[in-house]
Amino acid sequence: MIMQYYLTMLVCVLLLLTGCDNNSSPQVDAHIPTNSSAPVLRSGMDVALGQLIQRQQLTGDPLKGRELPAIGAPLAQLGMQLFFSKTLSGNLDVACASCHHPLLGGGDNLSLSIGVDAEDPDVLGHKRLLQGNRSPGVPRNAPTTFNIGLWQHFMFHDGRVEKTSSGIHTPDVAYPDTDPNAGGNLVQAQARFPVTSNHEMRGESFDAGGTPQSCREPLAERLGGYGKTGTPLEARESARWLAAFREAYGKPDAAASELITEQNISAALAEYERSQVFLNNPWKSYVEGKLDAISSQAKQGALLFFRNHDEGGFACASCHSGDFFTDEQFRNVLMPPIGPGNGKPDKDAQQDYGRWQVTGKPEDKFRFRTPTLLNVEVTGPWGHNGAYTSLGNMVEHMLNPFQSALHYNTAQLKQPNIQTGQYQQNLREMLGENTDIAGHSYKQEDVQNLVAFLQTLTDPCVTSQICMSKWIPPEDHGRQDSQGLQLNARFAP
Repeated sequence: MIMQYYLTMLVCVLLLLTGCDNNSSPQVDAHIPTNSSAPVLRSGMDVALGQLIQRQQLTGDPLKGRELPAIGAPLAQLGMQLFFSKTLSGNLDVACASCHHPLLGGGDNLSLSIGVDAEDPDVLGHKRLLQGNRSPGVPRNAPTTFNIGLWQHFMFHDGRVEKTSSGIHTPDVAYPDTDPNAGGNLVQAQARFPVTSNHEMRGESFDAGGTPQSCREPLAERLGGYGKTGTPLEARESARWLAAFREAYGKPDAAASELITEQNISAALAEYERSQVFLNNPWKSYVEGKLDAISSQAKQGALLFFRNHDEGGFACASCHSGDFFTDEQFRNVLMPPIGPGNGKPDKDAQQDYGRWQVTGKPEDKFRFRTPTLLNVEVTGPWGHNGAYTSLGNMVEHMLNPFQSALHYNTAQLKQPNIQTGQYQQNLREMLGENTDIAGHSYKQEDVQNLVAFLQTLTDPCVTSQICMSKWIPPEDHGRQDSQGLQLNARFAP
């Protein structure tokens, strides 16, 4: 009897530690272990989070069932060389990495990107300025390339590259037709467009007045040293690229005109970008059962993130759903209308109509793609136009978009000369359309807890220069860059 008494008491203690009473059975999920096997005891928050993880069907691994290239693969290595080379820009002054550098969260740390005509082409970050103290011409923030291979439906903030049932749509064809030259996947389709933008990589003089395709082809011809390319590269530089393409594609005898094509260039760029898989974050470890992988404050933030409004949360996961933290849909969240606008229909209006500019559907006005939140801590500034320069301010906006947009403070912008003169009239126009997120009251503690949770989505690799070095070609990479066209970035403090 005495032994039975002590066993009963032990069971009661264990039930109390797991947040249950004698009359209920805890719902133990498949990912978070019971106290009998966990290195730390399950708290009431762990129990609640375990139930939410089950409800959301989370595994912690958005890569599950998919295969993406390794950075060491030959084609990804060629793509890395191309990504960091200014040879793909019209004026030989900007590389893909100028706006999407691995040490800047796969972006550029600017609200609005500066591509061509930078004062110093090798300076990245806040000190990257346009010649002549001009205002930026790129209307949108550079999306991170991290985990870009996980997107299944859309590329770009407005989704103008889109996977359809019959292929891939791009801006080169009428919506929603499929583009026969889009390439083998969404990332390759996306990689074909920055080189065609006057403000990003093309410049005003290269193939002036031409089409996107008429720009891509002479860039390939110049790289390979064939065709009529205007100002060619030095012969030894083109020979170096031919050798690199032959090695990557396994065709040692192929001619430049056969191998160095716009399709093969974009395919290599896509392999490099798709190799940027950074998923091993503390939240993943927590979902997989390591209870002490995240802090108590982060757990409080996770409860606010995943719980519905009637449960005391903010229902963030209704849009930022799944292990990739996005449903890839488009919403109007009243992002403050700063910047030059996107030029359609009125180039002087400094207004960006978002998804509507792709589909032409009135209900798509001011809607933009829901971003993934993986590594969000390092991918700022935030918003499709980089309107917010602190993660806390971005969280506050999403909790109450109307109030945040109404009282937006332009002083937070760290980049000079961003257009804000037509802010009030553009905001009034935005308020005339349907917004997709209602405002909710919140406390500063809620913001802090949510930020703490979002920080658990950061893979430690992306904050380590040593870890990220695999995705950055060394300055002395052993291949003679005869014209000094590899971007060796300098990061101004």
